[in-house]
Amino acid sequence: MSARIIAIVIVSILLIILAPWFGFLAFSALDSFVFWQLRVPRVLNGLLVGATLSIAGASFQSLFGNPLATPSTTGTTAGASLGALVAIVLLPASLSYQNLVITSSAFIGAIAFSFPLAILAAKARIRMEHVLLAGIGCTLATGAISTGLQFQADMSATYRAVQWSLGSLSQMGYQTTYWLLPICSLSILGLLSQRRGLEALVSGEEQAWAQGVPIIRVRTMTLIFASFGVAGAVSFCGPIAFVGLLVPHLLRLSVGKERRWIILLSPIFGGAFLIICDVLARSILASGEIPVGVITSALGAPMLVGLILFQNRME
Repeated sequence: MSARIIAIVIVSILLIILAPWFGFLAFSALDSFVFWQLRVPRVLNGLLVGATLSIAGASFQSLFGNPLATPSTTGTTAGASLGALVAIVLLPASLSYQNLVITSSAFIGAIAFSFPLAILAAKARIRMEHVLLAGIGCTLATGAISTGLQFQADMSATYRAVQWSLGSLSQMGYQTTYWLLPICSLSILGLLSQRRGLEALVSGEEQAWAQGVPIIRVRTMTLIFASFGVAGAVSFCGPIAFVGLLVPHLLRLSVGKERRWIILLSPIFGGAFLIICDVLARSILASGEIPVGVITSALGAPMLVGLILFQNRME
């Protein structure tokens, strides 16, 4: 077990360090500006976003007792998408073309839809199944509103909304890193502080109560920290699917079902996973790049099916 864990950490760190050199350009054409101003900040932002989405997904899978739980389960991603769409469609063109306005609107939308669920989870009589259903309801509601906004938007606004919804790490420099670093760090450290309680929740809330775990505090703080981090990540780079769902399953296959190791390793492994997906996104086409959200979705769906079939065969 320990050898596997060490191997995962070493390989993940090596991939993160070497990622700026990977790409379509040859080493001789990789000048100082491309490397330091484009590649390095992109890798740093991918590390922060991938780490946050992965540990949020692992935490939610423990919290809800559902292996299909993702960072979007509580409506955070849907709220961010609605906020960005409101900025793109309803605000004047002079404002809707500014990335900061779209990012701020997406963050506000994510918080507005996800934090009420944390308040709901703080009530002793509420079970996590109810919170899960409320999150699904919020996601469906925001999806319907978003569809209505897109229906009455012009072609230019629709194109920008679709472009944002695909998820991308391009055009994200050091300024984005300065914003993401405190948001993602607070989220990751907060979720790591709840890992013992989340590990106990795997056996059920009743069993966790018997072990003296403060259930209400654990689930409330988990929802707050995870929603805050996911809101920040999604508002800057758009929705990136499958990272928060797939990474915990890959780790479970590698290190077993011990929840503490899955949560501890999710940030480093998830960051490396998203960075490699971004390398593929900017390397597949010679004349351009594919949004990284397309790559994660294209890889995530078949990989998840393969993992399920492999686990069933092993059992």
